[in-house]
Amino acid sequence: MGTAIVPLPVKLFMAAMFDAKVDHKEVVGVLTQRFGSVDVSFGPIPFGFTEYYKDEMGNDLKKTYLTFETLIGREELAGIKVFTNEIEARYASDGKRRLNLDPGYLTGDKLALASTKDFYHRLYLSQGIFAEVTLHYRKGSYRYFSWTYPDYKEPAFLEFLEKTRAKYMKEVRRLN
Repeated sequence: MGTAIVPLPVKLFMAAMFDAKVDHKEVVGVLTQRFGSVDVSFGPIPFGFTEYYKDEMGNDLKKTYLTFETLIGREELAGIKVFTNEIEARYASDGKRRLNLDPGYLTGDKLALASTKDFYHRLYLSQGIFAEVTLHYRKGSYRYFSWTYPDYKEPAFLEFLEKTRAKYMKEVRRLN
């Protein structure tokens, strides 16, 4: 029989996609008020990987990816997604999102993302929130799945994630 343990804290990850009307720095300010200082960031970059958001958010989208200095407990992810949904609603216009926030967390072996949508590869957390492993780390590099979003497969993003993972691994070594 296995013994239940409390897992190590994790690095909070946030992807923010926004249209030209959204002040990127203002959104980052709202996030840092709640989660503390940004640790590592990548972007904003033009987002043209899919047309999924086109009808709701338009064509001229940008996306930025952030992690935060303060580590969190994995059990906090559902509440964080509920909070980011509230921020999205604040920035909405005419019933359409202008901002899409995707929180998740990074560990030594995975990047997990929160979602309000259930699917075969997602597990229910709480508060109407599900989570999926989007990337896993194996044999020195990140690997993706059939459901991994296209931008998360890009070399520049994976380089950002490698840098973030290296910082995280140093942080958790200090905890032991």
